[in-house]
Amino acid sequence: MRIGELAARAGVSVRSLRYYEQRGLLSSTRTASGQRRYTEDDVDRVRFIQDLYAANLSSSTIADLMPCREAPSTHNSDATLERLARERERITAQIEDLLRARDTLDRMTAVARAYRESLVRPDSEISAAAP
Repeated sequence: MRIGELAARAGVSVRSLRYYEQRGLLSSTRTASGQRRYTEDDVDRVRFIQDLYAANLSSSTIADLMPCREAPSTHNSDATLERLARERERITAQIEDLLRARDTLDRMTAVARAYRESLVRPDSEISAAAP
């Protein structure tokens, strides 16, 4: 199948497919005129890649995980499970950092709101203070 058909069937852009090829995540054969050709298996491969991107994994991490899909073995499965566990730990740390950042913003917002409210006096205070 041609690149446009693969893109449509896998639900990605043609640009994404070209990027996947540049990163070594996907390969194609070429026709005599240079057009890319893909197999039926590439639809599932692209969907698998998309799932890994949705898990916030980088293209280099995805490349490291592909042997488990391409050449299943105990070794590849163990390596994949270890890598996925490390990536989960990385994401958990990012979540914790974001939660701390949000808490800091909440505190700063409360301080700014209190300061802002101290600047505004009710109209009754203003008129009572007038001579």
